[in-house]
Amino acid sequence: MAGKSTTSNTTEPAPLRMHNPPHPGEVLRDLCLEPLGLTVAETARAIGVSRTALSQFVNGHTRLSLDMARRLAAAFRTSPESWLNLQHAHDLWRARKDRTRLRVRPLVARKAAG
Repeated sequence: MAGKSTTSNTTEPAPLRMHNPPHPGEVLRDLCLEPLGLTVAETARAIGVSRTALSQFVNGHTRLSLDMARRLAAAFRTSPESWLNLQHAHDLWRARKDRTRLRVRPLVARKAAG
């Protein structure tokens, strides 16, 4: 494409936001437990948490804690950040879905007295 400019006057598109990102417990179930044939009970024993705690998480009833992220990362050879990013995306989507308005006044720097 000789003679054509590679610069553009358009702005970069906004990053795409995932629609209804899955709860990290759902990801754990669908991408780790089921493919490996693991039960919640044996996974809970392996990572050192109660079966109830892991079951609640897998079923989306509890949020991912930092401790759980570290345990899952160690067990499945991933990073805690990957698990925490899943929770973060899920939380942000739920917050954006909430129609109530925050009552926040923008804060700006004051002009210095001259």
